[in-house]
Amino acid sequence: MADNLEGVEALLFDVFGTVVDWKGSVTRALESKAQQLGFHADEDWTAFTVEWREGYMRSTKEYAKTKNVSLNVDEMHRQLLEEILANPRWGHVAKVFNEEDRATLTYSWHLIDGWPDSSKGLYELKKRFVIGTLSNGNVRLLVDMAKHADLPWDVVFSSEMLGSYKPDPQTYLGAAKYLMLPPSKVALVAAHIYDLRAAASHGYKTIYVRRTSEDVGLRDTVKAKADGGEVDVVVDSLVDLEALLKGREKL
Repeated sequence: MADNLEGVEALLFDVFGTVVDWKGSVTRALESKAQQLGFHADEDWTAFTVEWREGYMRSTKEYAKTKNVSLNVDEMHRQLLEEILANPRWGHVAKVFNEEDRATLTYSWHLIDGWPDSSKGLYELKKRFVIGTLSNGNVRLLVDMAKHADLPWDVVFSSEMLGSYKPDPQTYLGAAKYLMLPPSKVALVAAHIYDLRAAASHGYKTIYVRRTSEDVGLRDTVKAKADGGEVDVVVDSLVDLEALLKGREKL
């Protein structure tokens, strides 16, 4: 095992962006729904998806500080969708999507595709570690997503069940408590440096996964401690992570 991860028994994963491709998947869902409705304008659905995601990031971080938004991400996603459609920029789109369409689009966050390496990497990692989510998604969303993308979790930890959103300390400490492990025996796998910094501050080991949709402008600056950086391990995929950990075990 990589030296910095010696003693780790459980790998917990951020999901959105780290394990699944939210940006591509939701963009495709929007495109498909628009085509189904005969809306053929040259719309920037990627920008719509990014705006939706940015609202989610703002809201979850706000809850971690103020506790004044919903702990159910489905409710949050729907509210954010309504706010986006109320923006004059998207007013013409709001006229196209009726109540049923909006419900369908909100549910599209349950059906996000995994990155090409995710399923294979998780199945291999599962052989030697407890693997689970540590996600701001609600429980049913994470379960539906796991079935859709073939993600073989041993356990699903959700902010909904832990009582707050990351980076609130109770999310990291609560998950470790459920696993009956000290934080030092748990590693967080994430494509977001803010998440890993928070986890490390509570004793977790940290594994950074470079993903094209995440940490834009920061991704290439993140380094492993062995290279003078702040995280324990940096990899480009979950398959690479599995190979690294397997390789170290054979030394």
